Amino acid sequence: MNAPMTPAPAKPASARTRVKRMPKRGHYDTATLHGVLDAGYVCHIAFTDRDRPIVIPTAYWREGDHLYIHGSTKSRMAMTLATGIPACVAITLLDGLVFARTSFNHSMNYRSVVAFGQFEAVPDDHKLAALEAFTQRIAPGRWAEIRGPNKQEFKATMVLRMPLTEAAVKIRSGPPKDDPEDMEIPVWTGVMPFTQGFDAPVPDPQMKAGIALPGYLRAFTKS
Repeated sequence: MNAPMTPAPAKPASARTRVKRMPKRGHYDTATLHGVLDAGYVCHIAFTDRDRPIVIPTAYWREGDHLYIHGSTKSRMAMTLATGIPACVAITLLDGLVFARTSFNHSMNYRSVVAFGQFEAVPDDHKLAALEAFTQRIAPGRWAEIRGPNKQEFKATMVLRMPLTEAAVKIRSGPPKDDPEDMEIPVWTGVMPFTQGFDAPVPDPQMKAGIALPGYLRAFTKS
């Protein structure tokens, strides 16, 4: 399903967030930014470690105007980002393959976010609430049914956040855009929509008998 095209404000947050290639696809308003972020689960974080570029995929969630991630206190990514080095975060949601009349005009429909900033470690007095927000973002109602982190697990987990003050959204939607001289080429053109979804739940073979699938998980497969 293609995302609606929301009018974009005239000015991006910074020069490096300005969409230069196909600028009409750029969006800088908060509602569009949050909408794309809240539809995804995995981001890719780029940073440098010992003068080497690194890109690592990881789960994320959003609280207000911050993007949150978590990891082991001993992980290279968490330890490095906690120092406050510059980082770049990218999220991409594929919405469809676009088939045109020429190879050059084939494309993809997508929603993407690129954000620049610095991460900071979330203090312990907010860390548990942040982990709860992460669980609730994936499956609302799950936190109340499970055991929270014990003292050792809590200590071994680092939560980091980055302000979303320097971010841009880029969206491509709709049919192919062919040149007038190619419109008579007799080939099928259009969009193959792409959607991500969940299959039927697979129970843990060691789960106790008689435990029903909770409603918040049944909702995953309703669509």
